[in-house]
Amino acid sequence: MSDTNCGVRNVSDTARWVAYFRALETKRSDALFRDPYAERLAGERGFHIASTLAQGNKHEWAWVARTYLFDKFAAQAVRDGADLVLNLAAGLDARPYRMELPATLQWVEVDFPEIISYKEEILCGDKPKCRLERLALDLSDVPARRSLFELIGARAEKVAVISEGLLIYFSGEDVATLARDLAAEDNFQNWIVDLASPGQLKLMQRSTGKQLSEANAAFKFGPPEGADFFRPYGWEPKEVEGMLKTAAEFKRAPAELLALLPEPKRVPPNFPWTGVCLLQKR
Repeated sequence: MSDTNCGVRNVSDTARWVAYFRALETKRSDALFRDPYAERLAGERGFHIASTLAQGNKHEWAWVARTYLFDKFAAQAVRDGADLVLNLAAGLDARPYRMELPATLQWVEVDFPEIISYKEEILCGDKPKCRLERLALDLSDVPARRSLFELIGARAEKVAVISEGLLIYFSGEDVATLARDLAAEDNFQNWIVDLASPGQLKLMQRSTGKQLSEANAAFKFGPPEGADFFRPYGWEPKEVEGMLKTAAEFKRAPAELLALLPEPKRVPPNFPWTGVCLLQKR
């Protein structure tokens, strides 16, 4: 992950891109969160990737709002009694280091081996706030992830699952299978996901989609049902927060997008919407 002479090479590289936005937000005097690890994690390559995805960088507000909302729902899940957080496709997330968490909380990160090894190298001298474990696994390996979920479910009484930035790279069928796999574990109680409407998915595919598709990181998932997509697979939407609405509340939203507010209660498929959802086991 050290070559800085090209753009996004694979889906793992998008983690550096996201870390770049966290680093920018952290430098603001009115930052919505502080991630002192983001700049190191993004590295020179992360800043280079950002410079090659000019269209994508127009949406800094969305990445910031997404991070803020995942922080909010993760903290809420822990307050509500989660004793283990399972972070799927954890990327270069630093929440176990930067959030105020109980020392007894178990936090398990899962991602590709190259991401895990890079992250451990960068953060080897830092101490997490809770009991952190990292596991290398390709989440598209269905039998392997089912075995992992079974092991995790046996280790805790109340598991909260995070999958920030993961589902958009899956097909609808693959997301449905993952949802069923997670719901099959009795102790998996909450799941935090981010979603895009079909209209927003098309906009994203037009802006940065070509470069990401060439890196085998194509955007795919934008369900017309929104958070209701998960109901048949065992998950009930408990809270849904739009990213644009959140960004506007904190004066991060571009002026040209404010006409899209207030968001409709039921988002039409062609409406450009992104959001973060806290799902609860049905």
